[in-house]
Amino acid sequence: MLRGLREAAERTPPQRERYVDLLRAVAITMVVLGHWLVVNVTYDGAGDLDGYSALGELTWSHPVTWVFQVMPLFFLVGGYANGASWDSHRRRGVDTAGWLLTRGNRLLIPTTVLIVLAAVAAPVARLAGAAEDVTETAVWLVAIPLWFLTAYLTVVVLTPILHPLHRRAGWTVVAVLVCAVAVTDAAELWLGVPHVTLVNYLLVWLAVHQVGFAWRDGMLDDRRVAAGLAGGGLVALVLLTVPGPYPISMVTVPGEEAQNTAPPTLALLALAACWIGGAILLRNRAARWLAGFRPWLVVVAVNSVVLTVFLWHMAAVVIAAVVLYPPGLMPQPPVDSTDWLLWRVPWLVCLSVVLAVLVLVFGGVERRARRVGALPARTGDGDTGERASGSGVVSTVATCLALAAAIAGLLGITTAGATGEGPVGIPGWALALYLVGAGRLWIVALVRSR
Repeated sequence: MLRGLREAAERTPPQRERYVDLLRAVAITMVVLGHWLVVNVTYDGAGDLDGYSALGELTWSHPVTWVFQVMPLFFLVGGYANGASWDSHRRRGVDTAGWLLTRGNRLLIPTTVLIVLAAVAAPVARLAGAAEDVTETAVWLVAIPLWFLTAYLTVVVLTPILHPLHRRAGWTVVAVLVCAVAVTDAAELWLGVPHVTLVNYLLVWLAVHQVGFAWRDGMLDDRRVAAGLAGGGLVALVLLTVPGPYPISMVTVPGEEAQNTAPPTLALLALAACWIGGAILLRNRAARWLAGFRPWLVVVAVNSVVLTVFLWHMAAVVIAAVVLYPPGLMPQPPVDSTDWLLWRVPWLVCLSVVLAVLVLVFGGVERRARRVGALPARTGDGDTGERASGSGVVSTVATCLALAAAIAGLLGITTAGATGEGPVGIPGWALALYLVGAGRLWIVALVRSR
């Protein structure tokens, strides 16, 4: 594996935008650390093991969430990478279905392993004597990363529509999406329209994803634009949160009605502008550093298992909690005490060890998933050939339906919370729907690649 990583680093083409890979690695690392730092595990000695976010008690930490809420960077990088992949596949004559199969399987194959193992482990734990509420909480914790994947898969599916739209309308698309977010927020905040902001789960991340397209097309190369995004975003963020009406925390806080991520808000978009502008301003300095072989090798290594790290980092919490808390190996000082903060250090070390083992076991699934795809379906002139092919349209629709089934299943799993239906802590209909969609994508990709 190490030899393969070195070879991959050495074969990197000079035109590759290495900074994109660095941002992806940094974003996922920050998300993992953020989750690990705020989770508080409790054990009452009677077999009741539980976990919750400590942000409800750590009110002083709410401004710190501005640093750890880096999901906008991941969607920015996703837009850049999806735009590059879409253009590359179209030049090689790969149809829309082929592109969706390739991108979808890269995400869904590693995810399926996590979901299936969680679905199997829960009833096994019940048979071994674990309480029902404990297994449901464990499944809920393991499934937390799937929130992100649901949104990201959706923007992937919409890329074949929104990337050409970006080429025609540019920043206008971003402006329309931002205005739509502002309108929905206003409708709920001041007009009391219920549930209207749920659409922001899509609109906010689509807006950031579109900026990724703009970055790849050189529309952020002017440092004045990047500085404007960073400065304007910071000013807007302060104005929207300090006096209100949005909360300061950029991460969900238990017990508070107003949130900035559930669903995403205009304030989160302001934070996204800060992160995007700041990231672009640091690009040249980072590019010089990444020109060195060792830094680039580290980035290549992290990106080779970055999805595995993200998917399994909360499973590491569950495993560590089961091992450390019932025997009393990890103390339980009061949250917000000095002891609690100091014990975060060994807690992070233990979680890192557990996650490293999980990555060694499951990282190969992610690497193999990158090779599960469709062969180029050359049509001579790309788009024209697909439009003329009825079978191409049918294949694209079928692929989109399979992805929609997988996304709906993921949504059902994540919204079940800690009260999942059925004996596995996951709604049976959601699990079945996900497996049908993901399974069809995998089978079709295998058939097409032969």
